[in-house]
Amino acid sequence: MTDIAAMAKAVRAGDRRALARAITLVESGKPAHRDAALALLDALGADRQALRIGLSGTPGVGKSTFIETFGLMLTQRDLKVAVLAVDPSSARSGGSILGDKTRMERLSRDPRAFIRPSPSQTHLGGVARRTREAIRLCEAAGFDLVLVETVGVGQSETVVARMTDLFVLLLAPAGGDELQGVKRGIMEIADLILVNKADGDLRAPAMRTRSDYAGALRLMRKREGDAEGFPKAICVSALETEGLEAAWDEMRTLTAWRRRSGHFDATRAAQARHWFREELRAEMMALLTTDADLRERLTGLEDDVSAGRMTPAAAARAALAPLGGG
Repeated sequence: MTDIAAMAKAVRAGDRRALARAITLVESGKPAHRDAALALLDALGADRQALRIGLSGTPGVGKSTFIETFGLMLTQRDLKVAVLAVDPSSARSGGSILGDKTRMERLSRDPRAFIRPSPSQTHLGGVARRTREAIRLCEAAGFDLVLVETVGVGQSETVVARMTDLFVLLLAPAGGDELQGVKRGIMEIADLILVNKADGDLRAPAMRTRSDYAGALRLMRKREGDAEGFPKAICVSALETEGLEAAWDEMRTLTAWRRRSGHFDATRAAQARHWFREELRAEMMALLTTDADLRERLTGLEDDVSAGRMTPAAAARAALAPLGGG
């Protein structure tokens, strides 16, 4: 039996082991653990806020190096940084494959940092369903920033953008072909594009790539919540720690503008409504599959659909009939 009050007190005191246990609790799929997780979140409240930053990038762009170098720069400024890195899941065990603490060894040893690799558990694009609750736990533990690293460029970026305040896209120096390959939808949700590896022989290609992306951004329709000049593209070198302070200044500038304009709070409220609807859908699906009578009814409807006796749409409506939906 989990002592919720004791765990909540330890998390709010910044106990890293308690925080790790709390995240394990919210990630669990067991019904008893789920009830305990909800009780814990209620006990912690929502009076503490961190700046939530989503980060993604193409494979090989150097996300881990960037996060480690960027995180160390922030901890040196007395900021507490949490990294929630969503790893691909093993198809056999469901566990995390990459192990981000081995990818960010220096940052993992920093007492002002906390790194948590989480298996994606086959959720959309690698963004775990409970990542947003892990963010709340990190906020309750007193972290100033929460970085959410996604597995790769795809649908997961849209999901992570709905649980963070800023979305940063990390890209490598490349030619026009790669610019065409980056999905327009990803470009449209990025607040800041960082062209990494702008050092040595790659410095000049990085500058050209930055210009290409800056030009592409200017052609896009201005979004609500964008300060003047945003979104923008800049060059950085995680290896030589160049451009990181400029990137952080840009993040703070945009965040400050959004707070002053009211967009920051409005976006947080809209995100809360979105995740309420998502949780409602998930709970309804769980009800359909855990209730014995409903499960038997679903099995029969699935057989009817497979045999061609009913269309999927008609079967879906019939499945919801006991809930007043048919």
